[in-house]
Amino acid sequence: MWSYEKHLQYPVRIARTNPRLAQAIISQYGGPDGELGASLRYLSQRFSMPYARAKAALTDIGTEELAHLEIVGSIIHQLTRDLTPQEAVAGGFEAYLVDHTTGVYPQAASGMPFSAAALQVKGDPITDLSEDMAAEMKARTTYDNILRISDDPDVNDVIRFLRQREIVHYQRFGELLRHVQDQLDEQNFFAINPAFDLRAGDKGARDR
Repeated sequence: MWSYEKHLQYPVRIARTNPRLAQAIISQYGGPDGELGASLRYLSQRFSMPYARAKAALTDIGTEELAHLEIVGSIIHQLTRDLTPQEAVAGGFEAYLVDHTTGVYPQAASGMPFSAAALQVKGDPITDLSEDMAAEMKARTTYDNILRISDDPDVNDVIRFLRQREIVHYQRFGELLRHVQDQLDEQNFFAINPAFDLRAGDKGARDR
């Protein structure tokens, strides 16, 4: 159950229209390492997570990623809401304008629409948490790249906030991974797992 507060997690107040920058930032809305994929990844992984602490964190972080999706969408909207056709052409935004006007559509900066093929839900706690750590660093790198090309202080202020949250999430997933590994070590999971740790040599010995 979620409680929605009708304000952004971090304020977005952008003064200047910039379709070229919007086209880059949209990758964090619907690109392969963006906030939409992150929220779906974590909120889906939580169902098969066997450890309560990790399940709760996946729910919390997945929910926060939805808040980040709202922030990124607000950035794109404010960068394009007063866009003229001439500005769209000058900013290389005309193809997007033809397809979506100035609606916020989930796609990568390359124009590729969002696809769930960019994320994984494996059902194995170590595999999923390892992917989550990598996903947070890929998102952080994307925000780094946005900061490299953006000269808008209003935009950069918000992007720095989002970038910092990716680092915090990376650290939390690292803590959870160590916690899960400790739980599995106590069960001697990695040494002997009778459910599927049948060694080829043992099978061969029985067959002889």
